[in-house]
Amino acid sequence: MSVEKFDLQKVHEKFTESLVGEDDVYVDQYLEAFKELYKFFQLMGTVFGFVSSDVKEKVEILEKLRGKENADSFLTIRTMMEYEQEANLLSKKDYVSGSRTLLRLHRGLDFIQEFLKRLGELEGDGKTNGVCQAAYNDTLAQFHPWLIRKGANVAMYALPTRDQLLAKVCADGAIAIKLLPEMLSVTRKVYDRTQELYTKYDLHGLP
Repeated sequence: MSVEKFDLQKVHEKFTESLVGEDDVYVDQYLEAFKELYKFFQLMGTVFGFVSSDVKEKVEILEKLRGKENADSFLTIRTMMEYEQEANLLSKKDYVSGSRTLLRLHRGLDFIQEFLKRLGELEGDGKTNGVCQAAYNDTLAQFHPWLIRKGANVAMYALPTRDQLLAKVCADGAIAIKLLPEMLSVTRKVYDRTQELYTKYDLHGLP
């Protein structure tokens, strides 16, 4: 079954809609943006297999939490963290934590925004394997065991030029390049807000 092309505009729209108040993020819109990012990982094939399956699983867990009777407790990232901390759920063995689950997506977002930022700085015929490896090694790699790091870096050697990659994953590569700065700007806002919330509630170290 073919995968729909990756839509940078949709990521931009959903992340923009996710921003609430001065320092919080709506979970539903955050997940909608991630579903679009999941298409990017799928279209990249086995190169991003180590991220793709994890993203899908984490999004589904958080959507289930948003579908329960206490869904309002998971309306935003802040309300989720407060609820899970106040109810002492983070140390409960049989509880699947939304805060822990979203932390994995948050780390993945750091990688993808770094990769796309460096991708946008390349010329059309520039090879993407080096910038992808650098983005991965600077972000997500620190949370992966050696075997996954090794496999990911080897797989990234096969990545094509910037224009070839965009043609593979986007409907129109030229439009994607124009949209990229705005999309990355709002993605950074979402990432920074989320990072600050994990710091505020001291949850960066969730296992």
